[in-house]
Amino acid sequence: MTNVLSASPRAALWISFRQSPLAIVATGLVLTFLLCAFLAPWLATQNPFDPINLELMNSFLPPAWTTEGSSTFILGTDDQGRDMWSAILYGSRISLTVGLSAVAFSATLGITVGLIAGYAGGWAETLLMRLADVQLTIPALLIALMVDGLSRAVLSPEAHDGIALYMLIFAIGIADWPQYARVVRSATLVQKQSGYVAQAKLSGASSVAIVFGHILPNVMTSVLVLATLGLALAIIAEATLSFLGVGMPPTTPSLGTLIRIGNDYLFSGEWWITLFPSLALVMLALSVNLLGDWLRDALNPRLR
Repeated sequence: MTNVLSASPRAALWISFRQSPLAIVATGLVLTFLLCAFLAPWLATQNPFDPINLELMNSFLPPAWTTEGSSTFILGTDDQGRDMWSAILYGSRISLTVGLSAVAFSATLGITVGLIAGYAGGWAETLLMRLADVQLTIPALLIALMVDGLSRAVLSPEAHDGIALYMLIFAIGIADWPQYARVVRSATLVQKQSGYVAQAKLSGASSVAIVFGHILPNVMTSVLVLATLGLALAIIAEATLSFLGVGMPPTTPSLGTLIRIGNDYLFSGEWWITLFPSLALVMLALSVNLLGDWLRDALNPRLR
């Protein structure tokens, strides 16, 4: 068996992955969710977001294995007659889209700020890091609620619903960039003292070339771990906002919206409307979080 300590970083990561059953299961679940979300139009029995496909006579049908269930609707239907299986597939698609896009936005902004602060130093570093410190004192959920409140005050309800997806991405992403900025800034301060940076300066390389060509690739490991862990938090943040009614509109529900809708009927006997979206959300967030935990430990040289 190849020794992890003597293997290359890529080989060591692969060896660590093969030796971690939890990482393998978590990766399988994440890939399954991604595949199901991508293939939702083909795997779903109906488009739950299209009113033409909905029939109110089919509302509140229990899962297929119960006495009053229908084989057409495996997981039952909600108050609008939406097939819960189809709604979960499309809802997972929205949750993953929001989560991935928000992480990409916050990571891009945080990396840029962290690189500038760490490499430039001086007043730029002080100003940017104090700004990040101030934002870190405000809960991310509160920032997202403030952004949503401002957008609702400026836009009409129809216009807001039309850009609800983009507002969610912006609200979640703008709340998380300070974490990336602090990590990248610390890593940049270390890399700036490295010999290859001094050699690049002596060879006449510009600051932009040094930052993005030399320093950035060497700080991406920390960013990758943070982004993986941040994806689970972004998915939960989207579900929380949608559950509170400030996320996706009921006409295009995410997992959080489905849980909120089902919560209204939980104590009247229609338990499946909130149970199955809740299980999907827990499995998705937990698998991403477990994958991030493994990646953090696998990329930590002290634990090899």
